[in-house]
Amino acid sequence: MILDPDVNFIVSGIERSGTSMLMQILSNGGIPVSADESRPPDTNNPKGYYELEGGKIINKLREGSFPFDRYTGCFIKITAYGLKFLPKRNYKIIYSERNIDEILESMEKMANITDEDREETRNAFLNLNTMIKNHITRRDDIEVLFLNYNVILRNPAEEIKKIPAFLNVQDVHFKAMIQTVDEKLYRKRH
Repeated sequence: MILDPDVNFIVSGIERSGTSMLMQILSNGGIPVSADESRPPDTNNPKGYYELEGGKIINKLREGSFPFDRYTGCFIKITAYGLKFLPKRNYKIIYSERNIDEILESMEKMANITDEDREETRNAFLNLNTMIKNHITRRDDIEVLFLNYNVILRNPAEEIKKIPAFLNVQDVHFKAMIQTVDEKLYRKRH
């Protein structure tokens, strides 16, 4: 499959919001994605993180040195905060959201800590999410599709069919995309 070579495609969302699952869904559907092995699969993401440079893209975005031309026509993953630094280009972004309490529990489990300032952290992430969503929806060089991790798990076919429509492609492996959703990996529920 070939995506528009004049567009940069991004999967984004707050950490632990389902961005790795979305990258897997895209890849299994035959949609081009770009990732490296800098962050291998582990118990928190047994199917892989699908990141570039171990998630260090934000530093390059801040510096203005990220090589977007190298990644046109394929999806890359950039966490929500990094979207703040996108230079003017043409973008299509699939933005993942998830129940905030599940995100925080997943982060705590991953870091093997208990957040003593949980309410403060919760508010910080809610504010970040709102700020980034406002930022990307105001820009005229960005088209965005908002998907929700929790809804995908409840009704994968209904949610995933929005992706080919958003990308204006038909020749995806739709069944493989749906089969990517692994209910067993949904360990932090609310």
